[in-house]
Amino acid sequence: MQDLAGKVAFVTGGASGIGLAMADAFADAGMKVVVADVDRSALAAVGDRFRGRNVPVLTLELDVTDRSAFAAAAEQACDAFGAVHVLCNNAGVYRGGQLDQVTFEDWDWVLGVNIGGVVNGLQCLLPRMREQGEGGHVVNTASMAGLAAGAGLGIYNASKYAVVGLSEALRADLEPHGIGVSVLCPGMVRTGILDSERNRPPERTGSDPAAEQAAREHNAFMQAMMVTGIDAAEVGRIVIEGVRDNRFWLLTHPEMKPMVEARTAELLASFGDPDPERQAALQRVLSGSAGPS
Repeated sequence: MQDLAGKVAFVTGGASGIGLAMADAFADAGMKVVVADVDRSALAAVGDRFRGRNVPVLTLELDVTDRSAFAAAAEQACDAFGAVHVLCNNAGVYRGGQLDQVTFEDWDWVLGVNIGGVVNGLQCLLPRMREQGEGGHVVNTASMAGLAAGAGLGIYNASKYAVVGLSEALRADLEPHGIGVSVLCPGMVRTGILDSERNRPPERTGSDPAAEQAAREHNAFMQAMMVTGIDAAEVGRIVIEGVRDNRFWLLTHPEMKPMVEARTAELLASFGDPDPERQAALQRVLSGSAGPS
């Protein structure tokens, strides 16, 4: 999608952090922007920000876990601008703590937003994008935590590994329809992600003192790490370049490459040597030569 001017971008979690940086980048490219977010006050500021720049913008209050609300938001976006060409499933939350110290509520909240929000975005907007017949692009925000795991990151790792795998399958599914896919895997970015609890609904909040203490201790460590983070605007630049060039992997932190190399090396070394007959049989199946005559 080299020519983005006049096209429409729909960004979830778009009122702050990486989502707002994406919205800024799309606006600078001459796009119309739909900014969806659960934070009402942040949305109001976004509306003022873009209207002051004469950017066509639609702000929508949206909890991405609410399927009916997401369907209504998709309808509003298409009614306002006629189409959606770029879908950014970016809304995400963070909860730290070792897996022997977290609660069911922690799991439900993080997976509901970080995976369920992506699923709902795809279900509500992909059919419309296909019907338009104008191509398009999907950007799913994962994380470096979707490529390498670590202590205290278990729930977040689970959610972001899922987004990476989903995106790889989605790329194959959408290629025949001219819709590109990118998966964004940022490292530490200076955003409010560690303050996700501010938007946590009461029904997804646990009351386990040990879990709360573990989360506070982990967040203190992550806050100290935040000083190493990059500015969100840099991520916005990477995203828009990825959309234009139809790049799948959008990576922001080259210094984290050794982590992925170490994981990949361990994985590959664990395969052992293939059995020649089984390998030949697999190749026949993959090539379609093992089907019924």
